[in-house]
Amino acid sequence: MMKAVSIESGEASKAIGHHGVNRGLSVFDLILRIVAIVGTLAGAVAMGTAEQTLPFVTQLVQFSAQYDDFDTFKLFVIVNAIICAYLALSLPFSIYHIMRSRAGKSRILLIFLDAIMLVLLTSGASAAAAIVYLAHNGNSSANWFSICQQYTDFCQRSAGSLIGSFGAMASLVLLIILSAVAISRR
Repeated sequence: MMKAVSIESGEASKAIGHHGVNRGLSVFDLILRIVAIVGTLAGAVAMGTAEQTLPFVTQLVQFSAQYDDFDTFKLFVIVNAIICAYLALSLPFSIYHIMRSRAGKSRILLIFLDAIMLVLLTSGASAAAAIVYLAHNGNSSANWFSICQQYTDFCQRSAGSLIGSFGAMASLVLLIILSAVAISRR
């Protein structure tokens, strides 16, 4: 004999509603990861290819500015590359969360790793932003002059690379919040 189980109509729609909302959060998680991959990759490529050469009095003496002249810019490129690789490797987890919206342990792992990557990206981008600021404005009390009046292309490229990195930082913050909301809805 079969037992009759009565479910109130509101309870069934709540169960379906929570599942749909968690799936929607998981899809948004995937989109944000892709946006962050694009941001970190664009930032690393733009900074890694930033260089400009200026001729002096003759063509024999030239001044050049390259990203690897600054250790901070090297750090920026390395950090962005690491985070881009991490985000690419985390895509299967994000796809798994779309299929299994109730997965909890993997979401907790992603929150932890996303927070570490956010700290790493913030430190690299902030250090590079400080150098870009000095390149644009200089520091008169330390007798550091602005180099962006001479190296305009280099400065524009290095400043532009920060945009992708800061966009990826915003995406990582939203990813952490989304994962926390998805866990709390379990």
